[in-house]
Amino acid sequence: MEKNNKEMSLLDETRRMWDAMSTFRKERERCKRYCYGDQWGDLIWVDGQWMREDNYIRSQGSEPLKNNLIRRLVKQVLGLYRSENTSIKVLTDDKWVAERLEKALEDTGRTNACDEVNARAMEEFLVSGLTVQRKTFGMRNGIGNCWTDNVPPDHFLIDAAMGDSRGWGVSMVGELHDLNFDTLCAEFARSAEDVKHLAEIYKADDYKHRVQAMQADFGMSSLVPADFFLPCDRHLCRVYEIWRKVRKPGYLCHNKTTGTIRWMPAKEAEQWPTQTNVVMRWQMEEEWRYLFLSPFGDVIDEGSSPYRHGGHPYVFKGYPLVDGEIHSFVSDVIDQQRYTNRLITLYDWVMRSSAKGVLLVPEESLCEGYTIDDVADEWARFNGVIPVRTRNGTALPQQVAANAVNIGINELLQTQLNFMEDISGVTGALQGKTGNAGVSGTLYEQQTRNATLSQLDLLDTFRNFLLEGARKDISNIQQFYTDKMLACNSAEQLALLRNAHFDLEWRKQ
Repeated sequence: MEKNNKEMSLLDETRRMWDAMSTFRKERERCKRYCYGDQWGDLIWVDGQWMREDNYIRSQGSEPLKNNLIRRLVKQVLGLYRSENTSIKVLTDDKWVAERLEKALEDTGRTNACDEVNARAMEEFLVSGLTVQRKTFGMRNGIGNCWTDNVPPDHFLIDAAMGDSRGWGVSMVGELHDLNFDTLCAEFARSAEDVKHLAEIYKADDYKHRVQAMQADFGMSSLVPADFFLPCDRHLCRVYEIWRKVRKPGYLCHNKTTGTIRWMPAKEAEQWPTQTNVVMRWQMEEEWRYLFLSPFGDVIDEGSSPYRHGGHPYVFKGYPLVDGEIHSFVSDVIDQQRYTNRLITLYDWVMRSSAKGVLLVPEESLCEGYTIDDVADEWARFNGVIPVRTRNGTALPQQVAANAVNIGINELLQTQLNFMEDISGVTGALQGKTGNAGVSGTLYEQQTRNATLSQLDLLDTFRNFLLEGARKDISNIQQFYTDKMLACNSAEQLALLRNAHFDLEWRKQ
């Protein structure tokens, strides 16, 4: 770890990536609120100020009610995903190699509890439209293995220019980490000097002051959101993990004797003696490099990709990513959920008004010092007492009530419920609702199959995400697993497994 090694321009570029994802983060937060029950949190403009919808409704003497239909739809699609009895099949020319790699992939999945991890990734995919996983290898709890971790999209960074739905067009990707100091040292310190250097970087006593000064130093506005520079807890250390694609010069070397083609860096190729059986052609090559930065631009660690696949450790999928836009499953039905909540609240208000009626209070019947506001307060209480004057034939207060008039709320509510099923594709047949008496079993089965087809695009997109993750898992298995972990009996078998070329596909059980 070199002192005074800084990358301020890269830190500034990382901040721009963070700012470019602000709209997505706000939309994700809104979708998450609606999915998990906070459905009256949108801000509205009332009398010159912004206020939450539920606070405004309460100020009007009503109670904001909700019936969380979105959560039911999400759970139904999650149940459909979990009910699929499928597995990943490894395709190679050697059956024994395929079986060994499939076995290693299954073992890794059990170690990582991937049934649960992938289900939570699917839930994030439904709520926000973007799911991210990190595929690494290392030691955890004394065990060396391949590891899969879900990455919160709020901590994920990606260049805004990436619009390829497969993720192939990405040139820069990263993540925000908030680590305690002990974990930070365990990850990046290689000597006592490194520990001392990290302690100097992350001085807890003036952390916030140094961040503000650093912003002013390289021309950033003081209005920049502090959460990019400051961790979620003041006792933690913010670290930026950045992977970027760089180009470097080299030569494509064709050995005519062995029939092999390989690319070599320019410095390495220039040291080769000229050989008649080797044809060399100058060519630029792409390489993924990683950097870990502090909020002050210090380079904590850097290097080329250590993985055999040569790329970054992240697997991500945005939906549908047409023109680079993300529109989640939940966002499609928010408007129907809002209107349903409004109808339920309106229905409750009409019923309470009809049951309570209106109280007519002659002013001359009020006792001295007793106001109309006092009467209203007492009348609102279930055991309220209203004192009145009954002399000289004064009329007494009386309550006037009438039956509620049918203004079509039931019909509107049923229409919105039907709209929600039609838009989401999660129909009654998919939810297991009993069909009408006149519906045959064959027709009901067909309706269920059609309802499943409406979710096929969403599920297949997520399957492709899992396949991409499995490719990186198997590549890490080939690179890092030992002969014992792969159950090999000889060096030849180990070499065969590590050098095998493979492809993947889904297999129904």
